[in-house]
Amino acid sequence: MAKLRLEITKGEEIRYISHLDYASAMERAIIRAKLPVAYSEGFNPHMKISFASALAVGVTSQAEYIDIECKEEIDVNQAVEHLKASLPMGIRIKGAAYMQGNVPALMAIVNLATYEITVPLLAEDIGIIEDSIRWFNEAEAVLYTRESPKGKKEIEIKQYMAKPITLTALDKAVRLILEIQITPTGSIKPGEVLGALVAMFDLPVDIDNLLIHRTGLYISNANRQVSPVEL
Repeated sequence: MAKLRLEITKGEEIRYISHLDYASAMERAIIRAKLPVAYSEGFNPHMKISFASALAVGVTSQAEYIDIECKEEIDVNQAVEHLKASLPMGIRIKGAAYMQGNVPALMAIVNLATYEITVPLLAEDIGIIEDSIRWFNEAEAVLYTRESPKGKKEIEIKQYMAKPITLTALDKAVRLILEIQITPTGSIKPGEVLGALVAMFDLPVDIDNLLIHRTGLYISNANRQVSPVEL
């Protein structure tokens, strides 16, 4: 067996498809590319592929990762070229490498995600924006209520913030830079952070017209921060 790890994108063309449809698109591309992918055994065999972290619908990304278990190792460049010819618009391969040895699953090792949130302003005074961000960054705790079909759950946001939020002023918009920790017990979504900023810190932005873009997924510790293909 050989584990081929790809760094891929989820572009604007497919931002509104679900993670399940995104995964299905990759499976179809792998089949069309005729890669020697391995399948599970049993009554209903499935392709042995896995992703690092699912994206919410509407979020784009320049750094997604997928592991493909292959029955044999083929030339990386050849595999990438065959896949490129089979991928739909919006999915682009940025890097590829075989993982050597017994490498843990992506979901077990990726523990940091970085995002850009670009959102239109409802106020022209940048000082108001800066105050809202500063109040959030200085708060010891920020409680957010997540609602789902399973009910409501209160989450403390700041425990997942790896660094203070930074901002860049744009023309009639603002771009927020977030670094969010992914832990065994959970994480927080960038849209939820923005929701807390609006509801609790009076950030004057048009939350209905935002664009969230994931800029990186990393394996981070006290000594270094690397992407999953750099192991």
